[in-house]
Amino acid sequence: MAKDRGVSEGTAYRALKEAEQLGFISTKERIGTVRVDKKRRGNPGQLTFAEVLEIVQGSLLGGEEGLEKSLHKFVIGAMELDEMRGYIDAGSLLIVGNRENAHRIALEHGAGVLVTGGFGTSEDVKALADDRRLPILTCRHDTFTVASMINRAMYDRLIKRKIMMIADLVEPSTKIGSLKQSATVADFLKLSAETGGSRFPITDEWNRVVGMITSKDVAGSASSQTLDKLMTRRPTTVTMATPVASAAHRFVSEGLELLPVTDRYRKLIGTIGRAEVLRAMQFEGRPAQLGETFDALMWSGLAESRDEEGRLYFTGTATPQMSGPLGTVSEGVLAALMQQAGARAVEDLRRSEHVLENMTTYFLRTVPIEAVITIQPLVIEASRRFVKMEIQVSHDGELIAKAMMTAQTIDPG
Repeated sequence: MAKDRGVSEGTAYRALKEAEQLGFISTKERIGTVRVDKKRRGNPGQLTFAEVLEIVQGSLLGGEEGLEKSLHKFVIGAMELDEMRGYIDAGSLLIVGNRENAHRIALEHGAGVLVTGGFGTSEDVKALADDRRLPILTCRHDTFTVASMINRAMYDRLIKRKIMMIADLVEPSTKIGSLKQSATVADFLKLSAETGGSRFPITDEWNRVVGMITSKDVAGSASSQTLDKLMTRRPTTVTMATPVASAAHRFVSEGLELLPVTDRYRKLIGTIGRAEVLRAMQFEGRPAQLGETFDALMWSGLAESRDEEGRLYFTGTATPQMSGPLGTVSEGVLAALMQQAGARAVEDLRRSEHVLENMTTYFLRTVPIEAVITIQPLVIEASRRFVKMEIQVSHDGELIAKAMMTAQTIDPG
C-alpha cells in the first residue's frame, strides 16, 4: 500500500488502523491480512462521551453538541501542563480535577474533559466547550474510580468487538425466499425451482415468521394444498445480535439446515444456512481473549503438560479469587475449569470447534485456597460428531472432583 500510494509505511499503517476503527476493514490476528468490506454493524469498541456521562453518573457542564462523538483513549491529568499537551489529542478524554487551565488546553487540542470530585469550571471554559462542540462533564467520583469505570467499559467493548455476530454474515434484504401461510404447494415448487432452495420460512400478513416449510413437508401433497397445514410451527429463529457460535450450537444440536433471521418483533429480515455459519466458525476460530473475561482469568494460572502416554493435563494453584462462601474453591469455578480442560482436550483431539452438549459433575472433596490442583481430561469415546470424556481434578494425589462431559464437534460438511 505504501509503495502504491507513494507514502511512508507508518502513514499506511495509521490509515489501516483508522479504517478498522470505522469498521471498513477487519484484521485477522496473527496472520496480518485484512478483509475490506462495507460497514455492517456499528463499532462497539468505541465509547461516546454520552455513554461515559452515563457510566460515571455525571452531569454536563457544556459542549452538548459533542456528546455523540467517540473517544479512543483517556488521559489522567496528573502532570504539568506542558507535559500534558504531549498526551492530549483529538478524540481523547482528559480526566482531571478543578484545574481550569488543563480544561482549556484539552478543549483547544480537540479533547473532551471530565472533571472529577464534583467540581465545576468557569463560564468562559463552558463557552469554549460549546464553541468547539466538545463536551465538558463533571462527576462526584475521584479520578482513580472514574478511570477504573471507563477502563472497564472500554474493555467490555473490545471483548464484544471480538465476538462474531449474525450481523457480520447477513445483510438485511428485501429479496428473501419466503412464502405466506396462504401459499400453496405449487407456490413452494415454483420458488424452489427459481432459487434452488428446498426450505423456506413462512410469514404472516405482518411479515412475522410463523413457520418453516421443506420439500419433505410437501412431498405427496396436492399442488393446491395450502402451506399452513403442512408447515412446522414456531420455528427456531435468530436475530442480527445473535453470536455466530450460538447459532452454530442450534444448527448442530437441533439438526437444522436454515434459520430465519428476524428483528425483535419476529419480522423476517433474512435467512442464514448451516454451512455458512459453520464455515464462519471454522474460519474465524476462537477469538483471542483479552485476558479479562471470567474464563480467561480463571484459566490463566494453569499450565499445560502431557503425561508419559501423551495425554493432556493441566496444573495450577487455586487463587483466593476462586474462593466461595466457605473459604474453599467455589464449586462453580471447579466446574468451569473442568469444562475448559475438556474443551482443550477436544481441540487437541479434533483440531476443530465444538459445542458442549452436557456435563455431569461430582464434587468429592473441598479444595483449600492456594492448593495445587491437577485437571486431566480422559477421552472415553470419540467419533466424527461426538467426543465423550471423563475429567478428573486431584490435589496431592487425592481425587477431589470428577465430571462426565459430552461435546459435539462442528463440521461444516
